[in-house]
Amino acid sequence: MRTFVSAAAVLLGLLLAAVGVPAIWVDRNIVQEDGFVALAAPLGNDAVFHQRLAAAAVGSLGAGRQMPEALTDLVRPVLESASESLTTLPGYPAAWEETLRRSHGLSFADPRTLSPEVDASTSLTLDVAPLVSLLAQQISGVVGFPIEAPDRTLINIGQSNQRQLIEQVSAYAPMGYILALGSGVAFVLALVAARRREYVLAAAGFGGLILAGCWALGQRMAGDAVASSASGNEVADIFKREFVAAAQEGFGGWIVASLAAGGILLVLAVLLHTSLGRTRPPRN
Repeated sequence: MRTFVSAAAVLLGLLLAAVGVPAIWVDRNIVQEDGFVALAAPLGNDAVFHQRLAAAAVGSLGAGRQMPEALTDLVRPVLESASESLTTLPGYPAAWEETLRRSHGLSFADPRTLSPEVDASTSLTLDVAPLVSLLAQQISGVVGFPIEAPDRTLINIGQSNQRQLIEQVSAYAPMGYILALGSGVAFVLALVAARRREYVLAAAGFGGLILAGCWALGQRMAGDAVASSASGNEVADIFKREFVAAAQEGFGGWIVASLAAGGILLVLAVLLHTSLGRTRPPRN
């Protein structure tokens, strides 16, 4: 009976960890605003991405009514020149961070609270207005004419009906902490109930290696699925591709940790088995 309870507890602990660990990562790095900003912040330094982003910001200024038509041709060369040096402007890091915070707020907000200009059917909406405002300030200082930036400059990322996925992730990701706690309790129960604790350590070690492999496979499949869903917007597609790459790299560290933990448990199991084998009396 003790062996059955121990084996069942190990299996339960692995199943809870399989779901709980990725959920915790998603909650900390995507659902929570600070984690999302930290994960996506390096995207602003990607050369191709910031060129496309700057072009979109320039287009929003040039296409709107922020300047008289008579000055549009005069200002456009200045706009294009400023866009090329957007990332070198002193206020760029703060503007990019504010862009990410606004975008996270729009993407994870209750759809009923969104304004009409925000497409509530998409899973992620970038609001690049802080970058547009930075460009407007820079250009105003050059041409000596005040240029008013729009309050919002939205770029929709994703496809229809993906908002529901965001809502589900926001609701269920925080439950990962409870699942992880349950996993730890299950492993403790397995150790307490086991007749041979080295077998529990070995099973948990092998389980950790298997989980790491499953997470790596699932991560690759999820990345391929996102990459295959083109939105038709170049800025949106670059952001999705680079964000997925950043997410894979970030969660990759947790996969490596699982591999290391599994290896350590296997070594402990071998050492414990060897130690106990020396102390047990020989069988007649």
